Amino acid sequence: MKKYIAIVLIVCLAWLGGFLWFSHKIYHFPADTSTKTDAIIVLTGGKNRISEAAKLLNQGLGEKLFISGVSKKTSLQDLKNRGDIALNNEQDVTLDKRSTNTVENAIEAIEWVKKNHITSIRLVTSNYHILRSQMEFRALDKNLKIIPHPVYSENVSSQWWKNFGSFFLIAAEYNKFLIVCLRSNIFGTYTF
Repeated sequence: MKKYIAIVLIVCLAWLGGFLWFSHKIYHFPADTSTKTDAIIVLTGGKNRISEAAKLLNQGLGEKLFISGVSKKTSLQDLKNRGDIALNNEQDVTLDKRSTNTVENAIEAIEWVKKNHITSIRLVTSNYHILRSQMEFRALDKNLKIIPHPVYSENVSSQWWKNFGSFFLIAAEYNKFLIVCLRSNIFGTYTF
């Protein structure tokens, strides 16, 4: 019985140590606001992601914009009507209406990347989502240069220990990240 308690304790401590690393890492990405890439890829689902990606395109940090995971009924005009998105050149924007989760985002985006002969991207998503997203992209294209561009939401507190909603969101994302790590070790390797 003591052996099982020790194993459970070790697993819990390992999870906690990893969680502390993860929660620190997602708030300490090095800022890269000048590297130009062939394209900007934004994964929908979090506040301010699309508007941030549009700003980056307008600043010339990417030649094309791929918005992954929009609703099937959403048009580019619908996005612009929200009021927080301004685009200088709409011809460089592609909407992906097939993706419904991070794995599908990566599959659809990498298909588009290969079709357009893209070798570098700026990946825009929420800060807590960047590490898992990078792993999913790298699993499909190990040679693709990825510049992570985290978007920070005022709704997710960096002091997660004071906010249950933020804690549960970050913990859930950490668990998903762990699953991708385990999957990568069983079926192949990821680098990030």
